[in-house]
Amino acid sequence: MTRDAQTLYSNSLVIDGLQTCAWSRPVFEEMRAAGLTVVNAASLLWENFSEGMAYIRTWEQLFADNADLIMPIRNVDDIETAKRTGRTGISIGWQNTSPLEDRLDYIRLFKLLGVNIMQLTYNTQNYSGAGYLELRDSGLTGFGREVIAEMNRQGVLCDLSHVGDLTAAEVIEHSRKPVCISHVLPRALHDVKRNKPDDLFRACAAKGGVIGLSLFAPGLKAGNDATIEDYLDAMSYVLDVVGENHVAIGTDFSTGHPRPGPWQVWANRDKGYARQLTNFAQTVIRKPAGIATITETPNLVPAMLRRGWSETRITKILGENWLRVFR
Repeated sequence: MTRDAQTLYSNSLVIDGLQTCAWSRPVFEEMRAAGLTVVNAASLLWENFSEGMAYIRTWEQLFADNADLIMPIRNVDDIETAKRTGRTGISIGWQNTSPLEDRLDYIRLFKLLGVNIMQLTYNTQNYSGAGYLELRDSGLTGFGREVIAEMNRQGVLCDLSHVGDLTAAEVIEHSRKPVCISHVLPRALHDVKRNKPDDLFRACAAKGGVIGLSLFAPGLKAGNDATIEDYLDAMSYVLDVVGENHVAIGTDFSTGHPRPGPWQVWANRDKGYARQLTNFAQTVIRKPAGIATITETPNLVPAMLRRGWSETRITKILGENWLRVFR
């Protein structure tokens, strides 16, 4: 990496819109080696209320045991503190609203405990709407409308990455606040159901939201043969669709979860135990060459500079766009 690229990266806020790792000190060391300012830590998928509370307790212990490397993000000012003190801020996130069960008042409770981002539904149906792998996308339910309104009130960002197209469109229309699609790729470049169409990108951006580009190989046309350039091709496409104020990073790193392995098998079953939703748990999936590990995140900057992208555009993508939406 050139000195200019290194300086630009070091001076920037670097916010990863979603990781779902097996959280441990070695993972936190990788985050620090990569210079990550904030990570949305979203390994919660199918849990109920008590299990959601246990996830919070796990993080409290991780914060205590690794205070030299990580710190909790509870408000926007904490992001600045993380950058200044050379630690990675952890914003606790969920990939499902299942821990809410059917209680709207739990949204405020979990927000007070540090949960800043909630994906409305993970892959299948819940009280609020449908995931992208549900047999029929029901759209946003009546209860889901109340969930979105309460998330707006409490300052919880709604994520639509694994949400069905119809449900996602109705969430964007109903929400008074910006939403995000934290880890996604464009369907226009590779027509698979997990990717999202341009109209949802435009609607998200029109509401002031942000779209984090994922490294998930099955969503890239080159699959396991993809490189960092294929990833930036996808990012470039979304930039052309929505503009540089609405594009960011959401790697979907799952470091520490072997594939196949028990966590991946659980993740790929409806509710964690019912029908198998995909064969991803048994499939070899590699991140794009050049950005295959957390520690290779800085490689983005020289690759972006080679494309002639301005420093302003790069800093927006690295973290400023996430910061705007968090504010």
